[in-house]
Amino acid sequence: MHQFLTKCDEALAEISAQGRYRRFVALEKLADRFPYYSVTMEGRTRDILVWSTNDYLAMGTDPQVIEAAAEAARRYGAGAGGTRNIAGSSPLHVALEEELADLHGKDAALLFTSGYVSNQATLTAILNSLPDWHVFSDAQNHNSMIVGIKSSRNATVHVFKHNDLADLERLLEAAPADAPKLIAFESVYSMDGDIAPLEQICDLADRHNALTYLDEVHAVGMYGAQGGGVSERDGVADRITIIEGTLAKGYGCHGGYITGDFKVLDYIRSVAAGFIFTTALPPPTVAAALTAIRLLKQDSARRALLFDRAETLKAKFRAAGLPVMDSNSHIVPLMIGDATKATEVSMRLIREFGMYATPINYPTVPKGTERLRFTPGPKHTEAMMDDLVVALKHILLPVAKATS
Repeated sequence: MHQFLTKCDEALAEISAQGRYRRFVALEKLADRFPYYSVTMEGRTRDILVWSTNDYLAMGTDPQVIEAAAEAARRYGAGAGGTRNIAGSSPLHVALEEELADLHGKDAALLFTSGYVSNQATLTAILNSLPDWHVFSDAQNHNSMIVGIKSSRNATVHVFKHNDLADLERLLEAAPADAPKLIAFESVYSMDGDIAPLEQICDLADRHNALTYLDEVHAVGMYGAQGGGVSERDGVADRITIIEGTLAKGYGCHGGYITGDFKVLDYIRSVAAGFIFTTALPPPTVAAALTAIRLLKQDSARRALLFDRAETLKAKFRAAGLPVMDSNSHIVPLMIGDATKATEVSMRLIREFGMYATPINYPTVPKGTERLRFTPGPKHTEAMMDDLVVALKHILLPVAKATS
């Protein structure tokens, strides 16, 4: 047997032994009944209530968004037909980039095929532009940011403690004063549900002549007066060099993007391999995202309901004595602390109660902090929450008493 095949066997056996082997649950999203999905397990098909979707505002099932995609498919076809340079750029792509630039108050925007690619390609392009970059990366940054940073040939990488301004300042002060610097961080961190101190990070960036790169993936569409993210909510968007976002979460569609100064984005457009050599987003997807952004710019009520639902679920978890983690965002993590147990709880929710919540295991979170991640949205009712609490108490609390 080839050495690589042996390695595959060994690695998969180890992952399984640790209780973190990933088995995907094939969920069929029901557009007319969201957040219900259909699932077939053990020869049985039934509808289940999903609590872990990243379609936070249910825009992926909005009738106007769906119709925009259908009309674009009829007019332009299913795919873009090439990269943006080879027949893949349409008026829809241009319109969406203009809409995104306006959303964040920037000169320009650039579309990518996913949020992962936009982070990886952009950070790599920036950090390979000069020979002596110093990049300061939050310890809990997304894998796409880490990969983009590590792909730089010569950059010196400093990892600061999560949301720790004192540690970031210490590292900035120790770096050469005349070296080009970039601080890379997120607004909403999706596993813990906490939010970065954007204004204070911008203050440090100004003091040390550093550029700023902000991932707003889990905030766009939801935070701010128009959905421009935490940077809009906190009034600091104009102080961020590059704001990166996604069309796949708050907007319910697909794709990633960056916004910023025209000259900076024109440079990235010209050198980033992840943009140049990838087929453009399909026109139906672009049309759907464009519609979702325009709708949400005017729909503060939907955003307000999202946060009301999240705070209500947190309160119900706390009142029931469930191990809900502190969170000041719309994300509601429930601590389990063991990979096997997290998967078991998730599977019991489906089998016994017709509900689904994603188990989050290593390497997404550190070992020993495995959890279930809940993202209640505008279409989750209090009655649904009460049923969820009953289910979780039945599954978790007897175990907790037995092991105490």
